[in-house]
Amino acid sequence: MARQILIQAGEISATGTLNDSETALAIWSALPLSGVAKRWGQEVYFEIPLSLEQSVDAREEMAVGELAYWPPGSAFCIFFGETPASIEGEPRAYSACNPFGIIARDPDLLDAVAEGAPIRVSALGLGSASGDPR
Repeated sequence: MARQILIQAGEISATGTLNDSETALAIWSALPLSGVAKRWGQEVYFEIPLSLEQSVDAREEMAVGELAYWPPGSAFCIFFGETPASIEGEPRAYSACNPFGIIARDPDLLDAVAEGAPIRVSALGLGSASGDPR
């Protein structure tokens, strides 16, 4: 079964599903994670206590709702729209990020997360995955 997480940022909650990458496993093993939300256009990110290398599948072009780890800033990143680096409206990271998962639905809800909001990421239990986290 896929590993699922709950992201709580300010008043917003969203579920995410992790992929099978080494980055995803490292993130999963470090849960729960918490910090202070920062914004870069339509990206929410926060620093986490992991120091991971850039993966072979690292890239700058992201999908709406994609979760990624940014090695230079040790950051957990959530992309949900345009960033200052975007070309033609797609989410684009400042530099290459390690993709490790995706928001299950409604990633645009994250636009309501303010700079400085508390953010927490935790593992979802098997029984919690089917409920609406909003």
